[in-house]
Amino acid sequence: MTASSDIAIEVRGLSKSFEGREVVHDLSMQVKRGSIYGFLGPNGSGKTTTIRMLCGLLTPDAGEGTCLGYDIRHDADKIKRRVGYMTQRFSLYQDLSVRENLEFVGRLFGVPDPPAAARAMIKRLGLSGREEQLAGELSGGWKQRLALGACTLPGPQLLLLDEPTAGVDPKARRDFWNEIHALAAQGLTVLVSTHYMDEAERCHEIAYIAYGHLLTHGTVEEVIAKSALSTYTVTGEGIHAVQDELAGQPGVDMIAPFGTSLHVSGRDRAALDASIAPWRERKELHWQASEPSLEDVFIELMTRSKDNFQ
Repeated sequence: MTASSDIAIEVRGLSKSFEGREVVHDLSMQVKRGSIYGFLGPNGSGKTTTIRMLCGLLTPDAGEGTCLGYDIRHDADKIKRRVGYMTQRFSLYQDLSVRENLEFVGRLFGVPDPPAAARAMIKRLGLSGREEQLAGELSGGWKQRLALGACTLPGPQLLLLDEPTAGVDPKARRDFWNEIHALAAQGLTVLVSTHYMDEAERCHEIAYIAYGHLLTHGTVEEVIAKSALSTYTVTGEGIHAVQDELAGQPGVDMIAPFGTSLHVSGRDRAALDASIAPWRERKELHWQASEPSLEDVFIELMTRSKDNFQ
């Protein structure tokens, strides 16, 4: 397999099993350089395993591919030196200051002039004034910035983010994503797993993985279009009764409350319309055809995915 200069990752037929249970099945995909690629799916569905195989951090049982131009099976060490990895759990030294943590990372990875590199990163991430604060005393959002700085200080070509914004406030999440987009604009390729729909919508492309199977991928618009969902938004009195009665009816593949409204979706438009017809005659309810959201698609895919632990 030859890697194009504008392709960061290209793999075919990746599979991986643990203790006889297949975690990833026959996965093929391509990631462009400088793109932000999001992975969605239920917990335990193989997202992290997939990301690790894509980057040569975990050897697949079957399949082949390249990452950053290197073979994922035979050049794992070369790939690792070019990858930054940020986990959900803060993994820097709690009893070192912001500056000390960054300088340590710089020395560890052989960055020229670690003190200068640390100062530049502190300024870039808005950590000025907190240089001597202990990492363990930082809030969740500031810890997140420090972790991102440590991951990117060595100048990786590929950044792995495993649910990086869990537990931080909305402003910190937005600031974090602004920085990720700035890094991608400079050519950094980013793989991120997330459960937040607004974060998925910030990705250039997304993939939905459920229990080892890649069910869909593409831009957010492409994923929504490929779902072929017809969706109605229901408002008015008694929508909880609508949810209880329509769940499981022919053509109703997804039904979920969104604030004071209810989303009802299905892939078979005729069957869906037949099931909701009696309810559309009720004057206390207002039905409006609407475009499915990414969350509608996400919930519908979860509903029809089979847990391979069972």
